[in-house]
Amino acid sequence: MKPQMLHLRRAAWLLLLLTGLAPVMQAQTPSQLPSPFTLKNALEFALAHKSTVKKAKLDEENSEHKIAEVRSRALPTVTGTGSLTYNPVLQLSAVPGDLAGQPGTTLLIPFGQKWNSNAAIALQQNLFDQSVFTGLKAARTAQEYYKILSTLTDEQTIEQVASNYYQVLVQRQKLVVIDSNIATTTRVKNVIEGQYKNGLARKIDLDRTRVNISNLQAQRQQIFNAVQIQENTLKFYMGMDIATTIDIPAATFSEIEPSLQLADARPDMTRMTDYQLLKKQETLLHFQKDAVKAEYYPTLSLNGNYGYQGLGNKFPIGGSKPAVNWFDYASIGLNLKIPIFNGFATRSRVRQADVDIKKVKEDLKNTELSLNLAYENAKAQISNSIITLNNQRENVQLAQEVYENSRNNYNQGLAPLTDLLDAENSLTTAQNNYSSALLDYRLAEIQLIKAQGKLTSLLN
Repeated sequence: MKPQMLHLRRAAWLLLLLTGLAPVMQAQTPSQLPSPFTLKNALEFALAHKSTVKKAKLDEENSEHKIAEVRSRALPTVTGTGSLTYNPVLQLSAVPGDLAGQPGTTLLIPFGQKWNSNAAIALQQNLFDQSVFTGLKAARTAQEYYKILSTLTDEQTIEQVASNYYQVLVQRQKLVVIDSNIATTTRVKNVIEGQYKNGLARKIDLDRTRVNISNLQAQRQQIFNAVQIQENTLKFYMGMDIATTIDIPAATFSEIEPSLQLADARPDMTRMTDYQLLKKQETLLHFQKDAVKAEYYPTLSLNGNYGYQGLGNKFPIGGSKPAVNWFDYASIGLNLKIPIFNGFATRSRVRQADVDIKKVKEDLKNTELSLNLAYENAKAQISNSIITLNNQRENVQLAQEVYENSRNNYNQGLAPLTDLLDAENSLTTAQNNYSSALLDYRLAEIQLIKAQGKLTSLLN
């Protein structure tokens, strides 16, 4: 029976282990990711898993606890105390002998009891403290500050993920181009190889095609490595495990329709997240100044306590008269603190707060100029990228026509192989340049959307 019980326990433990880990394993399974993995999927994944986004959300959550902490200063404070003291040797005090009918002598008399116990409860309530009211306002503003900071973190994450996502796309597009060129060149090589066997082509032409294929394969390996590196970078910005497999479609670029309509909507710079964050920081600095000025105000608090004390020559707890004497006591009072002079320390701190406020005002001016500059530069960049994109698209069409003509001429014996290889290389270069132009357009589009404060629109 014992071996059977041992097997049952192991089986039960394994079942618990598997059922406990099942949700985690399911969450990390690459097959659970959508395929194809679109930009929207990447952004949603990043906003749910990136550590910087999570930390910003935790800061936002922590601001609520800070408000509760400041609010506690306006609530009463209640404390309880208790003590038990045993005096094995009582201290002697000198008293005149006249008190005992022995004039001219000094008597040493022990005062106190062998046992002393005490239990008390104390209450303190602030009735007026200007710093408490200021702190409550500042805490609420700090909560708003962290909300804006969390929004800014989301926008920065969206920008990073979108930029890297498009860079993966362009590398994948280049991989598609090089694979197509390898396939085309391989077909040409097979034709020349057949012609060479029949004595209709030169060996040097066959060797040239083989060298060209070898060069293309080397380029493909470089592009493939670039795809892997760029994908790993994208996964990092998404907060994804590097080992996770994602399926990013290379065909997305064909859906791009360049447009200047995005540049028509000029944003209100005062509504940008960066600007709002500084404005909220300015408000916090004003509250900081008010908190320092609160030191000029008096404070008033209510104090009260109630206690119970037991004295005797025997252990007091549970004891009664005459061996132990128990009695209670209570007190209520007001504490008023009026600041009179502290060596101008408060005045100096107020002036320091004024300087900090002036500095953040300058930051606001500089930020507004910077946001306007970013918007104008983004407009110019997207305009230039559209022109370049259209030119590169025409170059691809022209290079394709040249390649088709060169291939026909070569097949008819009207052109040498070098013309065909040159046309093929020109087509590859034009296609790669077009892919790079598409990337530049997308990156410029992201910067323009960022300059307009609409990065979250990429989630739609």
